[in-house]
Amino acid sequence: MKFVYPAVFKKDPSGIIQVSFPDLEGCYARGATMEDAMEQAKEAEISWITLELEESFDLPPRTRLEDIPLEEGTVVQNVAATIRLVEGYDE
Repeated sequence: MKFVYPAVFKKDPSGIIQVSFPDLEGCYARGATMEDAMEQAKEAEISWITLELEESFDLPPRTRLEDIPLEEGTVVQNVAATIRLVEGYDE
């Protein structure tokens, strides 16, 4: 199943790109490049959603990109994560 949540990307003073998910409390990632940050964000999103589904099967609603307030120097992008809910179902 595919899950899509917005992520905010911001370069810190050392040049590392920090990623946060406004809808996924405590879900963060970072990367040296935008490509690396996106890949790390996807992995963080998968881990967060997988744990949430195991505990409660109750995921938060997704905020629209245009509704996310942005600071100067930040970028918001949707991050898509595919998670296999039933082993062997989609093979």
